[in-house]
Amino acid sequence: MTAVRPEQPTPGYVAPHDLLNGKVVVVTAAAGAGIGAAVARRVLEEGAKAVVLGDTHERRLHEAETALAEEFGQDRVASVVCDVTVEDHITALLDAADQFGGVDIMINNAGLGGTASILEMTDDQWGKVLDITLTGTFRCIRAASNRMIAQGKKGVIVNNASVIGWRAQEGQAHYAAAKAGVMALTRCAALDVAPHGIRINAVSPSLAMHPFLAKVTSNELLHELKQREAFGRAAEPWEVANVMVFLASDYSSYLTGEVISVSSQHA
Repeated sequence: MTAVRPEQPTPGYVAPHDLLNGKVVVVTAAAGAGIGAAVARRVLEEGAKAVVLGDTHERRLHEAETALAEEFGQDRVASVVCDVTVEDHITALLDAADQFGGVDIMINNAGLGGTASILEMTDDQWGKVLDITLTGTFRCIRAASNRMIAQGKKGVIVNNASVIGWRAQEGQAHYAAAKAGVMALTRCAALDVAPHGIRINAVSPSLAMHPFLAKVTSNELLHELKQREAFGRAAEPWEVANVMVFLASDYSSYLTGEVISVSSQHA
């Protein structure tokens, strides 16, 4: 019989340490209440000069921009409706960063999941997940890297992968393939841009709790997923954001091409 893991209390919110002082940060899929929204807030708390939010959901994006601008200042927040499958949208997102002095840090958080057996999965289901999650990350890396090089910046790119890129889970062939691809893309792209002083790393979260996940997942499944975690609980989105901030900061100056597991799960 498998032992039940007691749910450990969530630690207190970590005070900022001015790790990103003066940096201009671009975050994709930054609306709502997930990891993207958490990292957008966290970079401002860590002293970023400005954050540019991208997302496909226009209403939530406007709400996120308004909330952050009210708290941190109108002159530190901007937003652009951005679908990472559209090159012109990514260009517009980076253009918006130019008003603050140009992108220093690009956080690629956009991704799409879903559940389907490989036996019934359609080409459209497969293609959509790969186009947003993997190819979208590729487009953003390419665009951000070229922009940083043109502006003479030794910037940083942080990608969002997933532990599912390492482990098997039924119904997740498309998402797992995409996230494994993000990991490989991170490693290889990092070598391509290293001569320009640009670093690329990724985080690999397992279970991060937010309202949308709670809405679409049964209590039974959430309990099962939490039991796979050493602390018997899901991560808070800000706990994942903290690791992204570390990778974006000078504290990780010698890290590139790495994938950091933000979980207690292994392959």
